[in-house]
Amino acid sequence: MVKKYKKELIFLKPVLKSRIWGGCRLRTEWGYESNLSGELGECWAVSCNDQADCEVAEGRYRGKHLSELWEEEPEIFGKRKDEEFPLLVKIIDAKEDLSVQVHPDDAYAKKHCGSKGKWECWYILDCPENAELIIGSSAHNKEELAQKMKDGEWASLFNRVPVKKGDFIAVEPGTIHAITAGVELLEVQQNSDVTYRIYDYDRLQGGKPRELHQKEALEVTHVPYYVKDEDVVHTDNRENTPQLLAVTEICRVWTLKVNGETRSDLSEGTFMIGSVLEGSGKIDGREVEKGMHFIVPKGYVMEKLEGKMRINLVASA
Repeated sequence: MVKKYKKELIFLKPVLKSRIWGGCRLRTEWGYESNLSGELGECWAVSCNDQADCEVAEGRYRGKHLSELWEEEPEIFGKRKDEEFPLLVKIIDAKEDLSVQVHPDDAYAKKHCGSKGKWECWYILDCPENAELIIGSSAHNKEELAQKMKDGEWASLFNRVPVKKGDFIAVEPGTIHAITAGVELLEVQQNSDVTYRIYDYDRLQGGKPRELHQKEALEVTHVPYYVKDEDVVHTDNRENTPQLLAVTEICRVWTLKVNGETRSDLSEGTFMIGSVLEGSGKIDGREVEKGMHFIVPKGYVMEKLEGKMRINLVASA
């Protein structure tokens, strides 16, 4: 007889990454501990790949890695289109500008890299006044893009988009983009790291410039690309009701501001990922606080959320 268990939220231990452009907020504001020297740039909060395989922090699966659950406990995840865990969730603290880059789509990445492409989206956690992100370019065609890159006309090439705290934007494959200094954000992406750098501000790492991939970038960049007003979603102040931010072939994304007590009616045919981004409270009696990340098993309904907090929820497509 197969023993059945009551489903539970699966809390994960994040993996921290040092980055040349990183800051201190992952330690000071999020309370993450790391033995890494230097500045921390990224928290890989929910990750299942050879660069970071998150470990379960507590409960029935404590000590197991996410890769083990994916292989051994398929009932947690429900329907799946991919052999590999499909998503990667990060918190990024950019003390300095990140490199300007572009990611390929699935078809190009499969042909040239044997992997998935990279779709991603950003929820702005904090940023300076009058902050801008680089999204898209002014080039009208590939020839103009190539010439501007060759001539180093970066200021006129890169398109800048104003953002503020609470904004959300999806970055499609083939879109030139960069996170800028002072921006802190939650990134949800395909579980892939295929990245082509276009420009890195002539920075040195270990005394040498970081590698650029301008040939590949030219091949995958979509031009022309113009940012529309509706490309940036401004989250509102609704409370205790999820706000849908994105519906794509990769995933669906919500933000939920809890104030007092509510119930989540989000129950998908697959698993979800939860991230507590602000405040603290309880989920079905389990205390949670800013910086916690968890898997919501398929079919699990969060019956009682209480406290004062903001949670990001992602459902795999």
